[in-house]
Amino acid sequence: MSDYVLGDETRDRLKRASTASIATALFKRGLRSQVIQGALPVARKAGTMIGQAFTLRYMPAREDRNPISVFRNEDHPQRVAVERCPPGHVLVIDSRKDARAASAGSILVTRLQVRGCAGVVTDGGFRDAEAIGALDIPAFHVRPSAPTNLTLHEAIDIDVPIGCGDAPVFPGDVIVGDGDGVVVIPAHLADEIGLECAEMEDFEAFVWESVRAGHAIIGLYPPTREETLERYEEWRRRRGG
Repeated sequence: MSDYVLGDETRDRLKRASTASIATALFKRGLRSQVIQGALPVARKAGTMIGQAFTLRYMPAREDRNPISVFRNEDHPQRVAVERCPPGHVLVIDSRKDARAASAGSILVTRLQVRGCAGVVTDGGFRDAEAIGALDIPAFHVRPSAPTNLTLHEAIDIDVPIGCGDAPVFPGDVIVGDGDGVVVIPAHLADEIGLECAEMEDFEAFVWESVRAGHAIIGLYPPTREETLERYEEWRRRRGG
């Protein structure tokens, strides 16, 4: 687990930021693979999912190791992950980008909600997707998966570095999810990305208003003309920024 603790100020800044803006800020730092590919909301929720990562890793199942009786083992990693994911964190599941077998179902996701977790993400699929979509907790997957996780996956480890939808995820990284998908912010960059994205969101609000008012894109987005920067500063003053 990372020593980083997501503070309220950074959390609030990142809640205002879109995953697109965050991905752009990461790209400026040379990080091009931080979006969890294919992961979309099971059902769109109001607001943005944000929390630090707690991880669960699956591997290809070997039948002699993975009979249905494994769930009687109180140390089963899937069950342990659901009980240990800290409140305010996001459970991120490496399902090998394989949605043919379920990463979890509605009972486990309900337990995460009751425990106060901030969300759950998989690069595979959930069973009981309709029931999960009706919960308050944000959940992201590739598509619904009817079979149990026993079909193809074995839950093998928790709270370790994983790959999820081609994105590297380390325990404690900051996970942000919205209607466009999920992005992973390395923990040591979260505060500065929050600052940059707060400014970026303000500027894009100014651009949006300018475009609606009839301004051309050239020289506005990006702001390559001095007059654009002057108008932006005036816009911020009017808003009390």
